[in-house]
Amino acid sequence: MLRIDRAFYEAIVAHARRDHPDEACGVVAGPEGSDRPERFIPMENAERSPTFYRFDSKEQLRVWREMDDRDEEPVVIYHSHTATEAFPSRTDISLAAEPGAHYVLASTREPDHTEFRSFRIVDGVVTEEPVEIV
Repeated sequence: MLRIDRAFYEAIVAHARRDHPDEACGVVAGPEGSDRPERFIPMENAERSPTFYRFDSKEQLRVWREMDDRDEEPVVIYHSHTATEAFPSRTDISLAAEPGAHYVLASTREPDHTEFRSFRIVDGVVTEEPVEIV
């Protein structure tokens, strides 16, 4: 189960809406081993695409080094889907490299509703998990 603060939920949704029609992406970091999302880090979609996202390699290196320096890890890795449901694509699954992370998808395909779902992706196996907004 993903337990996430309402402020982070709202920040992810706002980022997804702001970048629409392109996919938005980012992470929510937390203390290593805690499974607690505590620091929101919106990132740039280097692809600037409505169908694909990729972290900018320099930004990703900087963010991951900063997390290492702060004894943090990516608790949530999020991105948006702009025209499809909030479910990992084959590409999303193949690129999932953090087995301990919650992979959050926010679908902005409907203008008045954002579908928000969380998944664990380990060795290509996708498992949806409940989301509790606190």
